[in-house]
Amino acid sequence: MRLTQARIDGLKCPAGGKDMLVFDDEQRGLGVRVTAGGGKSFIAQYTLHRKKRRIPLGSCSAISLAKAREAARAIMGEVAKGLDPAMERKQARLEAHKKAAHEALTLVRLLEDWQALHLTGKRPKYAIEAVRALRNAFARYLDLPAADLDRAAVVRALDALTKKGHAAMAARTAAYGKAAFGWAVKRGALASNPFTNLPIAPTVKRERVLSDEELAAIWRATEREGPFNSIVRLLVLTGQRREEVNGLRWDELSSDLAIWTIPGARTKNGVAHVVPLSALRRNCCAPAVGWRIGLPRTSRLFQWVLKAKAALDAASGVSNWRLHDLRRTMATGLQRLGVRLEVTEAALNHTSGSRGGIVGVYQRHDFAAEKQAALAAWAAHVMALVEGREPESKVVALAARASQ
Repeated sequence: MRLTQARIDGLKCPAGGKDMLVFDDEQRGLGVRVTAGGGKSFIAQYTLHRKKRRIPLGSCSAISLAKAREAARAIMGEVAKGLDPAMERKQARLEAHKKAAHEALTLVRLLEDWQALHLTGKRPKYAIEAVRALRNAFARYLDLPAADLDRAAVVRALDALTKKGHAAMAARTAAYGKAAFGWAVKRGALASNPFTNLPIAPTVKRERVLSDEELAAIWRATEREGPFNSIVRLLVLTGQRREEVNGLRWDELSSDLAIWTIPGARTKNGVAHVVPLSALRRNCCAPAVGWRIGLPRTSRLFQWVLKAKAALDAASGVSNWRLHDLRRTMATGLQRLGVRLEVTEAALNHTSGSRGGIVGVYQRHDFAAEKQAALAAWAAHVMALVEGREPESKVVALAARASQ
């Protein structure tokens, strides 16, 4: 029939039917769909490559019959040109949805999701450092779509870190980025990972070991009471990692202060570590625990550590060294004292090297007695250096003496 507004108003779906279609004799392809519930809407229908297509034009109460005919006429014109308006509209909707999803997943949103959904199973220190490093390196991109962070932008940011003398941080940031974007790719949130196969500048592996004279000078320079001096002395005597000593808590110490148990959540390898404490090492614990009171973990903390380290360098006369070098110095010193390699690695909580692979699976001995003897020997060696005495050359005699 030739559609008019009055005829459209009078259309009703047959009893028992779901809907019905009525087409206009005036404009080819224009129809009205009437539902059992009384709804009426305009549609444009056409056949292309033997397939019937329909495009909804809108409710009959929302657009006029004249506008519906105009819209149907335009659609039929596209069909006459060999185009498929329905598929084009579907593709446009998909592109719009894809664009919205693209813009919704900003870099900061990706990092938040990565932290909440994936990093909860990682070591807390790794989770915090990974997110912090990526936020700092790519601060200008945080509110932009994560997919827009391309390879060139990543290389520029990492090169900037390297040029500032932070090549190791650039390498770690690249690893963090590769992990974060790789996780997003696996979830289907992103199509590619801009951190894959990056031209990262090689980092120089530190091999600094303090000489006996330097170690003694640092010890003498930390004689005054104070949290930083106690931390340095605890690093010298235990060889543990800087972050582990910095984070020492009272609940990690036994009631008699003879044992320090570092929980797996705070160790680099995720394995809980027991450190025997002699009277000399126990004296360093209280200041090492109390130093954080009133000093929140902000940039003030970083500046405080830098200032304290610079003052120690000036007082000791020792330069070009880092706190982590004390760990390497103790490891080297224990080897000089004749401590077995597996005992040294147990004292340092290393699970690679002689304790890695199949050996680590089946070697369950905790070396508690051996660690205590080795650390006692090392402490005696350090004290001999400080007092200007000739140190014992082997650990055997010192270990026997420590057990008496």
